Amino acid sequence: MNTDIENLFKDTVLGHPVGLFILFFTEMWERFSFYGMRILLILFLTAPLVSDNPGWEWPREHALSLIGTYASLLYLTPIIGGWIADKWTGYRIAVVIGCVIMTLGHVAMALETTSSFYLGLALLVIGTGFFKPNITSIISEMYKTRESKKDGAYTIFYMGVNAGAFFGMMLCGYLAENYGWTYGFGLAGIFMLLGMLQFLFAHKIFGEVGAAPSKTINVVLHDDEDLTNPEVVKEEVEAASKLNPFTTLDKILIVLASLGGLVYLFNDPLEKIGGTSMLPFEFLGMSGSNFVVLAALILFLVLLIGRLARYIPIVRDRLAAVSIFALFTVFFFAFFEQSLGSMTLFASDYTNRDLVGNTATIFKIVDGLLTTIPLIIITYVIFLIFKKTFGKIGLSNVMLAIAFLGVWALVIYRIYDKSFSEELKVDATWFGILNSFFIITLAPLFSKWWESKYNPSAAMKYAIGLVLLGLGFGILAYGASDIPSGAKTASVSMLFLILAYLFHTMGELCLSPLGLSYLSKLVPARMIGFMFGVWYLAIAVGQKLANTMGGMIDKISEEYSLGTFFLIFTLIPIGVGLISVLLNPLLKKLMHGVR
Repeated sequence: MNTDIENLFKDTVLGHPVGLFILFFTEMWERFSFYGMRILLILFLTAPLVSDNPGWEWPREHALSLIGTYASLLYLTPIIGGWIADKWTGYRIAVVIGCVIMTLGHVAMALETTSSFYLGLALLVIGTGFFKPNITSIISEMYKTRESKKDGAYTIFYMGVNAGAFFGMMLCGYLAENYGWTYGFGLAGIFMLLGMLQFLFAHKIFGEVGAAPSKTINVVLHDDEDLTNPEVVKEEVEAASKLNPFTTLDKILIVLASLGGLVYLFNDPLEKIGGTSMLPFEFLGMSGSNFVVLAALILFLVLLIGRLARYIPIVRDRLAAVSIFALFTVFFFAFFEQSLGSMTLFASDYTNRDLVGNTATIFKIVDGLLTTIPLIIITYVIFLIFKKTFGKIGLSNVMLAIAFLGVWALVIYRIYDKSFSEELKVDATWFGILNSFFIITLAPLFSKWWESKYNPSAAMKYAIGLVLLGLGFGILAYGASDIPSGAKTASVSMLFLILAYLFHTMGELCLSPLGLSYLSKLVPARMIGFMFGVWYLAIAVGQKLANTMGGMIDKISEEYSLGTFFLIFTLIPIGVGLISVLLNPLLKKLMHGVR
């Protein structure tokens, strides 16, 4: 295996092995298809049946209920997909399986029938479970002997995530809104297929890296520990090597909590959309659905607390800190993920997207630069890859070239299509690209901040992130303050939505990329799989909460106002952020020196 890793580092581009960029582009096309399709969901489901671009005309609450279950499941299946790859398939085969299943899912959705739509969502959930955890595992394996370069590798890879999201939402959204939903869903499937072929035809580059399940378990000491202190070393080795096997009670609690959570996820849209229920009973004044999800949460907390109690104090304290951060993560994503729900509805129905004269001209110039400059940079990287690898993986390079020629063609056509009219209507999906754009431009600044002497503690970063998130919604609340109760349309300035995305992205940069970093520092190697599962579960809960709360947009805006709806989303994150500030001393103590 080490020989294969050394061979990977013989051919480098920008200081990293070519294999990293194979993974970069595979991830880019997967994110292209994922975000390109996902941003269409709320618009397609709620679009009027009788219109130039008819959708299904679902109530917003129904649409967001389904999207919430879908988004939540996307963070649960990777727990299973990672386990299957570890035990049987290996990472690379799992990635290919995931790509194939997701491609079939996009094809099914492009058919726009009821049965094919649900089948497509199911296939995308299953495919993501195979793809999401295992492509990052390949990177981890590639850099086993190059730990110092791993941060840089993940930074490059993260840029691929955002580049894919950027172009996916822009191009799939453009085709769907201007030519029909089938074109948007279909384009996502085409690029998913090209991404899979590009990866499949490059398999020789990786040798045995990611080809077989790992059978070894290493005891890993944290880099930032005082290794001159024998007691610290003793505690870490003991914590890392202590198995703490799952007891029969643990396994029963896992099964019951999992079943309860899954039943709730499927029953919620079934009740709201189908008018039926898998749990047609009431208990203590609660509906069957609410009782089951509450019981599942209690059972999971019993499991988590029971397992933590069986560890030595230093490990128990650190895991308690991780659990508190996971709770903050639930709150963050419950509000942040309004971007593909209520905020997209706000862009579509309540934002003035009509531009004329000089304003339209300026927007066209800015939009053209936003689109073409990243493409030029990525195309240059592709040229460097071709020079290094065409003789080895020519067919993979051909697939990559076809994909980028397709993107260039669509980008040029889109610019051409919008350039000859004095009036311009900005696509509602265009606002979704702002998050990716702001991440790419602001990430280096935040990285410098974290490396400076002014680097805040973990709790303070969470606090800053949550407060920034709340302030973004505060901007929307102010912008929507003049919209009367019950209004279904309005013409609020685009500036409010742009500023909201800016503040939300800054909040994300304070919190989201750092969560997994702290988890890897605080959790001993033996327990990393279980705690990653807890982390994904926290995000899954946040995803479901996001769309459940977003589904209340009509009820709150009719009874009060749309400004009140966004004011709620302002006050709660800021309140939770202040709680994080108050918990800062406790969390520092629980982390035992880890920064």
